[in-house]
This record gives sequence, C-alpha cells and structure tokens, in this order.
Amino acid sequence: MGLITDDMRRVIESTRLAFAATVNPDGTPNLSPKSSLAVVDDSRIAFADIASPNTVRNLKENPAIEVNAIDIFMRRGYRFRGTATLEPPGSAVYERIAEPFWAENGRDFPIHGVVNIAVEEALPVLSPAYTFIEGVTEEALREAYYGKYGVRPADT
Repeated sequence: MGLITDDMRRVIESTRLAFAATVNPDGTPNLSPKSSLAVVDDSRIAFADIASPNTVRNLKENPAIEVNAIDIFMRRGYRFRGTATLEPPGSAVYERIAEPFWAENGRDFPIHGVVNIAVEEALPVLSPAYTFIEGVTEEALREAYYGKYGVRPADT
C-alpha cells in the first residue's frame, strides 16, 4: 500500500502551483515551480518537463527530489520526498501526465519528458495559524485568505 492518501490526492489535484527541489552539482538547492503535478498511483506522483533543464540535469546526477503542494487558501498541504526517474515520450507515465495537461492547456506546451517520483515519505505542511490560533478551522482560514487575496472560488 502506498503513502498517498485521499486528502493528499485532493490537495495535489486542486493545487495549481507546486514546487520541486533538487540539488545542483555544486550542492546548492534548485527550486522549480511546477503546474502539472499529478498523482500517478498510491505511491507515485509526477510532473511534466516543460521547461525544466536544471531539474532534469540534477536528477540525472542525483535522483533525490522533494515536492511541496500547498493549498494556499486552507494554508496546508504536503511535502513529498522520493526518488525520481525520467520517463520519455511514449511511456505509460508520460501519457498519463501529458494528455490531461494538453487537454487543459493546449499542445503549444512541449512536454520533453515526465519526472516520475516514487514517494518514500509524505509529511503534512501546516500554517502556524493551526498551532497559534485556538479553534481555527480550514473554513475560517479559507475565508480569511480569499479576502486577503481578493478572490472567490469560481464555483460560487
């Protein structure tokens, strides 16, 4: 049985921007935004290599990766640590990630490959508000941050 829970899946599916961290050859961090993060199965997540030359270069040398997916309105999410493999066009995982991305965004975006991550650890990320504001709820934070960002959900 994998590490990815239904709640983790929900956060990944609703997150429009995640961040992937790899290690550069000189040991410094490389942080890269990702808008194509998706769940592959109960133990793997993946994202498209659209414009990720540094990330891919780093993973060829050191396959360690961490991805953070945070719901910015509920102020919580997850960090996924694991080992990446690079999936070429035509592979099953490539198709699983590329086709839905293209269906939503169009084929103007080149997908050179897919970064497929075997999740080894998944940990929650919580805003300090959950610790320091007595009785705070996800709903209360969501409403507060809708106001702070001046937005409303599209379905209301």
